[in-house]
Amino acid sequence: MGATSTAPPRDGTESARPRAESESARPRAESETAPSHGGPIGGPVWVAWREGTLTRAEELQALCEWVTGRDKGPQVKDGQQSDQVLVKAVHRHLDAAREAARAAPLDPKKRLVLVRRIFRNGPLIERAMSNLDAAEAQLLNLAPANYVLGQMPCLLRHVQCHLPPADPARQEFERIARRLGINDPDHPSPQDPQDPQDPQDQSLQRREKIVEAERGKIVTTVRAASSAALRERVRLRNFRNVVVVTTLFMALLAIGVALTGFLNPTLIPLCFAPQESGQAVVVCPTGQSAPFSTTPSTNAQQPGTQVQDIDDATKATVSRQDLIVVELVGLTAAAVAAAAAIRRIKGSSERYFLPVALAALKLPTGAITAFLGLLLMRGQFVPGLSALDTSAQILAWALVFGYAQQLFTRFVDQQGQTVLNNVRSADSPQLNSSPA
Repeated sequence: MGATSTAPPRDGTESARPRAESESARPRAESETAPSHGGPIGGPVWVAWREGTLTRAEELQALCEWVTGRDKGPQVKDGQQSDQVLVKAVHRHLDAAREAARAAPLDPKKRLVLVRRIFRNGPLIERAMSNLDAAEAQLLNLAPANYVLGQMPCLLRHVQCHLPPADPARQEFERIARRLGINDPDHPSPQDPQDPQDPQDQSLQRREKIVEAERGKIVTTVRAASSAALRERVRLRNFRNVVVVTTLFMALLAIGVALTGFLNPTLIPLCFAPQESGQAVVVCPTGQSAPFSTTPSTNAQQPGTQVQDIDDATKATVSRQDLIVVELVGLTAAAVAAAAAIRRIKGSSERYFLPVALAALKLPTGAITAFLGLLLMRGQFVPGLSALDTSAQILAWALVFGYAQQLFTRFVDQQGQTVLNNVRSADSPQLNSSPA
């Protein structure tokens, strides 16, 4: 190492090529942990987005080697050192993306393994996507003008998807695209007044000169669009996390209610006591009592009928399984509602499983609404429905209240679909309200 770095050159012409070759090979030496072009991509890994990250990283790695291996000519020798800085940056970004895809250990390490596994997925996705976007932006700085010119239609669509029409960077990017003869197919634009010549008739050399002159604006705008796309996905992930946490809270609440009814069935009895002709019957979700009289005079008129207090009859009739059965019926009704809601779910290419989280939210919510609905009926909150006659009627109303959770969760479904629509793709760009 010392001989190669301290030995003086014998001849300037003889040492120029080895030194250039060593500098061009230096970025590859620094990224030996990443698979080189032609080697294994890595994996397989057990998460879909990690496979996509490894594939994209290998693609950008090959593109970087192709760009740096081209004969750039003598006119770029002065910028060779700055190019090497960009090449090193590309390799560092790709290494970081691959580490995120492979879920490399934390630095510093955390002792809570379960916390690492649950809460690392979001940061790993953001680390992988942001580093891939940064590497792609650096490659646009490195790539020759004819390559950037060929990528302009895709870059234009990317910018239009994620930047609003009033954004000055997007407007400037569209102006550059028009000068290059690339028009938006949805809204064809008139000829740029600053360029009197028809863009379609421009020579390839002139268009490449425009790319070289506007390269900084092109790269900056593309990077801004990539950052906006990442923020859209971050908002989607945060909304998904809120739905998941709410689902877990509702599930714990439903389990707590069921355990309360199992351990102390007389604390919240969902029983009714319809009375007719001086006699009453206590009706619970899983059973009912024999008819009894609540007044001594009735007992005297009808021998053999016991006089019993309604509260005592309720304690004798209530069962440990009452609340569990009510919640199971409500959960079943909510499952039917979730299955029916599938027909309104639109497909999404996002990896956050938001439709699944929204469907899962309905299940514990249905169990809770079934319990609360019957509790309101027992408290005579609904006039005319304060005394159910049979256990089947109680379970039927539990079914109705369990399905009625759709009245509340449909607003969450609408908000979830709005969040999904805000994550724009090539099929839903942010188009201008009027043709430019």
